[in-house]
Amino acid sequence: MKKSAQTSIHISIVKQRLSLKRGRSTAYSYPISTSKYGLGAEEGSKKTPVGRFRIAEKIGGGNPANTVYKSRQPVRISAKTLQADDLVMSRILWLDGLEVGNANTFDRYIYIHGTNHEEQIGNPASHGCIRMKNVDVAELFELVEVDTPVVIAAPRASSAKKRKVRKPLPRGSELPK
Repeated sequence: MKKSAQTSIHISIVKQRLSLKRGRSTAYSYPISTSKYGLGAEEGSKKTPVGRFRIAEKIGGGNPANTVYKSRQPVRISAKTLQADDLVMSRILWLDGLEVGNANTFDRYIYIHGTNHEEQIGNPASHGCIRMKNVDVAELFELVEVDTPVVIAAPRASSAKKRKVRKPLPRGSELPK
């Protein structure tokens, strides 16, 4: 698919999905994992920032899928490390915040990247970054350019406050513990 200026990335925290848009149409949609610590931009918080961003750098093109990176450099690791650590893998799309509230995103090293914990994709499990399946991030990497706009959407107040509705208990029943 041809790259264009209308290409953008939209990330839904609620749905744990990344959508690649061409204009207003969704061209690709991928399951993701955002931070298990919630949303925010505080230094050292391990939270996923929200708002408007751009892809500042693309790292990993030309390297094999499943390449492991430390400080954005490809490294060799043991099978034991591959299972234990929280690794940055396959490709890196380094984000830069465009708003006052997320301007430190680049300095916080917030990426869209592959992971060795693909079984956690679809649930908040990262340390601030946007995790993707390795095959998905490799595909996305080829579909975007530096300066592609990225929007990470915070949950709306109404969806964040949805409560589980319970049926009334029969008379004389005890409340669940």
